[in-house]
Amino acid sequence: MFQATRQRLALWYTAVTAVLLLLFASGFYLYVRTTLVERVDDTLNHVVEIVERSLVIEPDAAGDHIFATVNANAPPVRVNVEASFRDNARAVEDDHIDLEWFGPGGQLLWSTFSEVNPVPLHVNPAGETVRVGEETVFRQITERVQADGQVLGYLRVSHPWFEVTKPSRRLIVDLALGTSLMVAAVAAIGWLLSGIAMAPVRDSYQQLKQFTADASHELRNPIAVIQTNAQVALSDPNPDVDIQQKQFQVIERLTRRLGRLVDDLLFLARQESGLIALTPASLSLEGLLEEVVEEQQVMAAERQISLRVEASHGDSGKHRPSGQKILAAPPTASSTILGDPSQLTRLFTNLISNAVQYTPEGGTVTVQIRPAKHQGQPGIQVTVKDTGMGMDEEALAHAFDRFYRADPSRLRSGDQGTGLGLAIAKVIVDTHRGHIHLDSAPREGTTVTVVLPQALPS
Repeated sequence: MFQATRQRLALWYTAVTAVLLLLFASGFYLYVRTTLVERVDDTLNHVVEIVERSLVIEPDAAGDHIFATVNANAPPVRVNVEASFRDNARAVEDDHIDLEWFGPGGQLLWSTFSEVNPVPLHVNPAGETVRVGEETVFRQITERVQADGQVLGYLRVSHPWFEVTKPSRRLIVDLALGTSLMVAAVAAIGWLLSGIAMAPVRDSYQQLKQFTADASHELRNPIAVIQTNAQVALSDPNPDVDIQQKQFQVIERLTRRLGRLVDDLLFLARQESGLIALTPASLSLEGLLEEVVEEQQVMAAERQISLRVEASHGDSGKHRPSGQKILAAPPTASSTILGDPSQLTRLFTNLISNAVQYTPEGGTVTVQIRPAKHQGQPGIQVTVKDTGMGMDEEALAHAFDRFYRADPSRLRSGDQGTGLGLAIAKVIVDTHRGHIHLDSAPREGTTVTVVLPQALPS
């Protein structure tokens, strides 16, 4: 599917670029060809002007009207052909220009062509392209020459058309070659860019497939267990109250687990789609952590885990011991942040409960809060450190992936999470423009560091 989409993207990109290049090449060719024709016409007009100024006009005393049509009110004149064109012939040969002089009656009197040009006389001062024979083509301008109302003759100036066709053909070859190479290059680049553009889509699709598969697996197992216990409870004609009580307890526990899973999935979906609006408020992070730690103390005490809290302030450098409440004194301004209380409570609840869950009996979980720098601005750093089994590099690389859980051997009996705790924590930290980092090593415990920007004083 992705390969076909990539091919279509590359094909469309190449086709659009080829059309644009073809339009550009056609326009450029027409522009160059028109410019060449205009330059040829300008050259012919310039030659006509020079020749007209150099014509030797003499009185026609002999009354020979072969060379002129006489106006009845003006003395007859004629053009001395030999004197007029003797010098011009040598000048125009260097420019590949041929001259022809026609008498007033249209008869050819003088020409630089070696052979008689069979093109009939046709006055066209704007320039025209004529063909002589099968291969010879000229660009010609024919001008009527007059003096005192008398038509002295007709001057035709010809320029070989290959001066236009030769560079035009070369230009067509160059444009065709350049356009072909450009289209080939664009096709290769389009294929590369389409692959780069499709990579995030492919990754998102794979993540979606993995997410769907993981969610289905997580939902299928408890639903199957619930269904089995319900069927057993309903099918027993002589139910034992104790057995039924245990079955309903299993159903109730799995229902709570499903509820947590659905709640986590809904939170992630709404958070990523922007449906959950962040409602920031100024709050004391020390106070929030105090409440979360108090909630987790019961679970820690049941597992004989020491849950300690340490607060350090840059001004005093003192640490509060674990037995002293953080809020024994009014919250300091250095611990005030701007954030959503419910989301931050969920964040640190996930982190501390994970630390307690993965710490063996007799272990220690330490929560530290201290000033820090975040992107060059004042911030607050919260560190949750446990003395559990830790994680290897492979597990550490996937710690924030959804539904990822560490080796089941690290869990206590009956401890089964949804695998979304750290994924939710990362989403919440990113929403608050903070940073979360995980350090761990096998048999050395795990340290989670969260840095949140501090609320600036108003």
